[in-house]
Amino acid sequence: MLGRTLNLYRNAYTGLSKETWWLSVVMLINRSGTMVIPFLTIYLTSPSMGYSISQAGLVMGLFGLGAVAGAHVSGKLTDKYGFYPIQIFTLLGGGVLFIVLGQLKSYPLICLFTFLLSFVNEAFRPANSTAIAFYSKEGNRTRSYALNRLAVNLGWAVGNAVGGFIASINYEWLFWFDGITNILAAISMWLLLSPRNNGKTEHKPELVDNSHSAYRDKTYIWFVILVTLFATCFFQLFTNLPAYYRNELHFSERFIGLIGAINGLMIAFVEMVLIFKLEGKRANTYFITRGVLLCALAYFIPAWTGGSHLLAIAMVVLVTLGEILSMPFMNSFWISRSSAHNRGQYAGLYTMAWATAQTIGPVFGALLADAFGFKILWWVVGLLLLVAAAGFLRLHRMVSGDRPQT
Repeated sequence: MLGRTLNLYRNAYTGLSKETWWLSVVMLINRSGTMVIPFLTIYLTSPSMGYSISQAGLVMGLFGLGAVAGAHVSGKLTDKYGFYPIQIFTLLGGGVLFIVLGQLKSYPLICLFTFLLSFVNEAFRPANSTAIAFYSKEGNRTRSYALNRLAVNLGWAVGNAVGGFIASINYEWLFWFDGITNILAAISMWLLLSPRNNGKTEHKPELVDNSHSAYRDKTYIWFVILVTLFATCFFQLFTNLPAYYRNELHFSERFIGLIGAINGLMIAFVEMVLIFKLEGKRANTYFITRGVLLCALAYFIPAWTGGSHLLAIAMVVLVTLGEILSMPFMNSFWISRSSAHNRGQYAGLYTMAWATAQTIGPVFGALLADAFGFKILWWVVGLLLLVAAAGFLRLHRMVSGDRPQT
């Protein structure tokens, strides 16, 4: 039994290019410093800062707005200049801006630099997604993205666990750790994947052919809308849910950090093996629909029940299973509709969906929680996720034998 399990894990990780592994190493370094965003709402509403949850929600919304703009620009620049320089610039720029943001106390300046940080930092994503597609093959593309997500979430687990400890001592240190890991990730990418050091890294991208634009793919636009709805709800996990745990249930920062670590560790140990078993068995939208449904059920836990440490753990386990089933196949769906000359556009639109959710989600959730309480917020989120699941089910029926509509 143990031998079969070990063999399954070994098979799940074989066949991926070394460049895919290096990209994941860079991502692990970067995301191991992910400490600011999970604790930003708590930091801004702490006694030392003194801002309301609505003000904190606005800051998180500006983070999302910057990410939307950054993703749009990055998608076009990636198709024009290539994924490598965009990744280097955004990692270095994001690192510097994290450190600067941690020194600010003025609310207008916090808002401004949060937007700038998000614009630069989140512009990394379309370029990185395009790089994963470049270094992978069609037969292992979902696993390549899953490996990258594993690095993200393993780093997320480390960042949350360490970040919870650091936040209990000094919130300002979070910004230094996040900024330094961004810069270290840029240095690692230069050493491992620069065109000078790695012959497989692109030197010049292909010419952009706007006759096959992602913005004219009607089925893909429908997919992007559904992803936006899903992500708007999903992001409550990292913004208003931690505030609910601290302000309503009075959980400690360390336990809140542990919740985030559980999410990352589950993905690290489960996702690659599950994707290895499921990839190619059914359409991507089949798995996406079921994953979104599990996330809906997860949010009904705090809506329906009283708060406790055990129920909080049960919720994060269920929502993580939904995330594992849905998100890797979302990546596979968008990449299947793109080609080399327009991949940056498709990646940019997909990133914009998540970035738009970062704009809408925190503000929507914070205002709803302020007006009607957190219980109502969790009911609304659960119901919206059910709507998203129904939309993905319709998309599943639409895409049988479908090709991009350009």
